[in-house]
Parts: sequence; C-alpha cells; structure tokens
Amino acid sequence: MSAVRVGMVILLAGGISVGAAILGQRWIEAPKRDAGLSVRQSAPLQTLPDFGLTDLAGLEVSSEAWAGKVVVINYWASWCPPCVREMPLFIQTQEALGEAGVQVVGIAVDRLEDVEKFVADYPVNYPILMANPEAVALSKRLGNRVEGLPFTVIFDRRGRRVFSRTGEITAAELKVELDALVKAEDRPAPDEDAS
Repeated sequence: MSAVRVGMVILLAGGISVGAAILGQRWIEAPKRDAGLSVRQSAPLQTLPDFGLTDLAGLEVSSEAWAGKVVVINYWASWCPPCVREMPLFIQTQEALGEAGVQVVGIAVDRLEDVEKFVADYPVNYPILMANPEAVALSKRLGNRVEGLPFTVIFDRRGRRVFSRTGEITAAELKVELDALVKAEDRPAPDEDAS
C-alpha cells in the first residue's frame, strides 16, 4: 500500500472516530424524555424542586435536606476559571452564614476524578454534588438559559427562587441577596390568623 493510501485511510479513520465521539457524547448527555425533567418544559421554575444528585462519595443527596434553609446553589467546573475564582467566596459564605441557616451547595458539571482532585487540593466546607443531564436541564429551568458556567441560584427558606445569575457572582451581589434573606428571617412573622 502506498504512503498516500495509508495516509488517506488514517485520515478517514480519524474523521470517523471524531464523528462517532461527538455523536456519542451528545447521546450520553441528552436528557431522557421520560426522565424527571423534560427539555420541552420551558416555564421557569420559581421554587426549589425535589431532586437528588450523588456526592463525591457516591451517596445520593436530596434537595429536601435543605428544607427551611436559604439555599445557594452554584453550578461550576474545575476547568472554569471564573468558577474557581468564586470558590473562596462560597467557602466564606458557608462559614459566616451557615449557623444563620444558609446552605451553599456546589453542583459540579465535570468529571468525578477532576472534581475529587480539585477538592483534595482546595477543600470546601459545603456539599459538592455531581451534575447529570437532568441537573443541567434543571439549571436551564432555574434561569441559566445559555447553560453557562458558573451559574448561581438562591432560594429563600420557603424554597422560592429569589436570585439567579449566569457568570461570576461578586461578593457585593451575594452579600446584598443573602443579607436581605437572613435579616428577613430575623423579623417576627406576621400573625397569619389575625384579620
């Protein structure tokens, strides 16, 4: 076989491999139609839905675990520079406001081994859960229309969505949102039975 033919065969095989890899990746990442969330559902969610994702130890964690707390969910990846820059802010937030009922949750849109290495090098003080296709679809329904990273969404103690942002969040933005929620919870609730 001539060198030109060998080169053509190698080029053809490489092209087929790349095409198969791309189609395979899309198939793997595509949400199932009968899964908990449907891509066709386009109405934005206004409340924290019940969902479960696995943590780094492989245990399923349910969103019900955060009932009654102010919840800050941050979608991130170890390969995303703005995501990595935000991590110290979320660590500080969890440390400062955890006892006031604020729960930060990281959802990693990444490979498990990369996330494990990242948190081994840069420990965090809040749960890190692994995203799956349904979690990515959920981020879109929570306001992440472009499916960008980082994406942060905040829920009040009643599970109502009060803030969402695609892109790096600033300390000032996070402080304004959380201060309002924590202070609102410090005020006595109005008497619902009074007329």
